[in-house]
Amino acid sequence: GALRDAARRAQLELVLEPGAAVPVVADRVRLTQAIANLVDNALKYTEQGSVRVAVGERDGRAWFEVRDTGSGIPAEDLPRVFERFHRVDKARSRAKGGTGLGLAIVKHAIGLHGGTVALESHVGEGSTFRFEIPATR
Repeated sequence: GALRDAARRAQLELVLEPGAAVPVVADRVRLTQAIANLVDNALKYTEQGSVRVAVGERDGRAWFEVRDTGSGIPAEDLPRVFERFHRVDKARSRAKGGTGLGLAIVKHAIGLHGGTVALESHVGEGSTFRFEIPATR
């Protein structure tokens, strides 16, 4: 779809890692929007390499993870990336068409599902965004 086309245009490898289906009770629209925002961000801020998407389940929680080989996020910005309108690289995010709302929307949507969002990033190495929500069995 649109994300795969965006990856092709950016000459990035978009990899969907196979994982077992995990049943969740969720608002499909909000969850889809959160996933799309995370993948779209990874594609926007990765100059070369890949964006990898994985899903799974651990300890009764479904998890979704996006790992990129982008420029990474400076440590001082990590605590604020989920705030509304916070931009790590202001000039670049404006040039890429960002509103500064994407990650705030992700955090809100995952919070509504009783979940958590985490970020691990190192400048020059890339970023991993991960959320977990309760799985249903």
